Amino acid sequence: MTLIIRPTTSEDRENWDRLYQGYAEFYKVEQTPEMRDTVFGWLMDEAHECNGLVAETAEGRLIGLTHFRPFASPLRAATNCFLDDLFVDPVARGSGAAQALIDAVAEHARARGWATVRWITADDNYRGRNVYDRLATRTMWVTYDLKT
Repeated sequence: MTLIIRPTTSEDRENWDRLYQGYAEFYKVEQTPEMRDTVFGWLMDEAHECNGLVAETAEGRLIGLTHFRPFASPLRAATNCFLDDLFVDPVARGSGAAQALIDAVAEHARARGWATVRWITADDNYRGRNVYDRLATRTMWVTYDLKT
């Protein structure tokens, strides 16, 4: 399948909503239209740290998305990249879209001198982890969330 990986644009809103809602459902996260308005606003704001890319077929159908941002790593005195969200439409899984999106984020990071691209996923996301295990090194870090 021929894929075009490109920045998210305002014209993508309806299809981006469909994909991002699918992402939230996959991770069983309650998400409202207002929350999606906020995130899409970040993506459209050039001054905001959040960046977005979409995967589009040659026919113009959006089949995937990713969101990423820089983060400082004081211990290494470096700026890294955090890949926050990655989702491929279930009907397009196996198309190479996930790898193409990750590769595009890595290229973006290299161009900016960001040392590492980091992401997390659910332990039971076996299909995604199959892709990730081919592309990156799994770390032994355990993640904690402290609600404020």
